[in-house]
Amino acid sequence: MGDSKKVVVVGIPGVGKTTVVTKLEEMLKAAKIRTEQVVFGTVMFEEAQKMGVKSRDDMRKLDVKTQKKLQINAASAIAKKSAPIVLIDTHLFISTKEGYMPGLPNDILKALSPTNLVLIEASPHDIISRRQNDPTRARDVARQEVIERELLIAKAMLSASAVVAGAAIKMVTNADGKADECARELFEALK
Repeated sequence: MGDSKKVVVVGIPGVGKTTVVTKLEEMLKAAKIRTEQVVFGTVMFEEAQKMGVKSRDDMRKLDVKTQKKLQINAASAIAKKSAPIVLIDTHLFISTKEGYMPGLPNDILKALSPTNLVLIEASPHDIISRRQNDPTRARDVARQEVIERELLIAKAMLSASAVVAGAAIKMVTNADGKADECARELFEALK
């Protein structure tokens, strides 16, 4: 496998990112490649709970300064992970009342030092359906044109992040019912 890889996997809410990352981790482990999966938002939430935040979905309602502090604390904790492949499940941006806040600003990219940036995409129709049918989250319902804009913003932020981090980028599509195929494509790229 060579040197350690830090693989940041991103995608807008509803692309099936966490499902694909979990399947990818299973494939890597089956191939005897030691892997650790980290959900950036979970690490951020652990930090936010110390401040009295009650749910993950409430984090995006915090002011930008507080969110940035939570991001830095989470990135510092994740940077200490030592597995040969660390899969970092996160978002390229967070929609806040002040606008779109980068999920991977310069200081976070420097702390993580990713070797690979992966964008998981899906069709707007699939994303809307997944958001509406996810009972585990309090997701905002969005119109198709909003989803299309978010997909474009994600690609732009992915490119900018790759330039800053000096990391390879890969984009894959997670079509409805095809999470295994999407994970297989990523497995082949990373092994």
